[in-house]
Amino acid sequence: MTNINIPEEEYTLIEFRQRDLPGFGTVNTALKAFEPKATFPWHLSLLMQCVDLAENRLPSPAEQQCLYTFEDKLHQLIERNGNAAFLARVTHDARRELIWRVRDPEIANSILQKILQTKDHPRAIDYCMEDDPQWEKASWYLNNATAS
Repeated sequence: MTNINIPEEEYTLIEFRQRDLPGFGTVNTALKAFEPKATFPWHLSLLMQCVDLAENRLPSPAEQQCLYTFEDKLHQLIERNGNAAFLARVTHDARRELIWRVRDPEIANSILQKILQTKDHPRAIDYCMEDDPQWEKASWYLNNATAS
């Protein structure tokens, strides 16, 4: 793999409403100016079902801690050796979505398949990885975070 300098993460909080429920996103806006974007042509979205809910179907403080612990583990595995750059964390309607831009989809897929096979996840998860060399799937996050 070619050595690419991924910029240091800079986060912007976005708030939104969808289906009359509040949502929150933490977006790595450092990726807006990142080039060459084609280095990370894959869009990886991982969804987790939240179990212990508070008001507005948002995760309780205990649920947040459970999710953060698992997310830290995912970050270390998926971003290892510069294979991915973290784009966003979105919380809305009893779900947490984590989004990365990925260089080699086979590496990320094998990591996630192993987690699923060994049931090494505290909450139900599902993921989707799509070829998106123009970063169209990332544009909503980066544009809304920049506008905030």
